[in-house]
Amino acid sequence: MHAPYQRTLDRFIDLGADVLLAGHTHGGQVRVPFSRKALVSNCDLPLDQARGLSAWTHGGRTVPLNVSAGLGHSIYAPVRFACRPEATLLTLLPV
Repeated sequence: MHAPYQRTLDRFIDLGADVLLAGHTHGGQVRVPFSRKALVSNCDLPLDQARGLSAWTHGGRTVPLNVSAGLGHSIYAPVRFACRPEATLLTLLPV
């Protein structure tokens, strides 16, 4: 999904998703150095999940969630601090 809003994450889990992939937060763009926590995010995702691998729980299921920090920034805040741009490479393997 583009934006990891809680209602969107919940809906994908309701539909049976086994993994959740998102962007949109730009990693929070401004982060506390040496911390997992962003100072702000442009969605309702908890700030410590604005970038990287975590998990999302809904309806008794817990699913891996990866939010890419991406390469750009918000047009409203054209700056990054303690949040390097990134491109995510996923390797899919048969089960």
